[in-house]
Amino acid sequence: MNLNTNQINKYKNKSYSSLHRTAKKWFHKFIRLRDTDDNGHGNCIATGKPLRYGTKEAQAGHFFAAGKYKALEFNEDNVHLQSLQDNCYGHDFASYAINLRNKIGDERFDKLNQLALISKREKFPEDRFLMIEIIEIYKGKVKELAKGKMFEVK
Repeated sequence: MNLNTNQINKYKNKSYSSLHRTAKKWFHKFIRLRDTDDNGHGNCIATGKPLRYGTKEAQAGHFFAAGKYKALEFNEDNVHLQSLQDNCYGHDFASYAINLRNKIGDERFDKLNQLALISKREKFPEDRFLMIEIIEIYKGKVKELAKGKMFEVK
């Protein structure tokens, strides 16, 4: 995506941390919408537990932790609908791996693992323009997905 001057100027007074928080908000909202049906129902990637969009229980959970694998923080194959319990208090990594491989396929799963190995060795840059780009991309994706839902997306 090529950012235009208006998009950049809209965020000119925001710090990197503020942009990062906003990027996470839009990206996580996209993941929760992507992984729920038109009525807002979905299942935890790790356990299969039924979840409902808009509840505290329905989260966007990383397979490879965002803190350790910064380059995978905004990777759509790395983040999926997950229950609060599994996301925050320790998920069954083996079940997540099996279900993730089934969901995205062998090729993408293997590529994600390769990216994780690379990510651990490289420092992820704190790039304001990248955060603005992520915000703008996922705002657009959320608006597009929200059109097909049978509930109000907040």
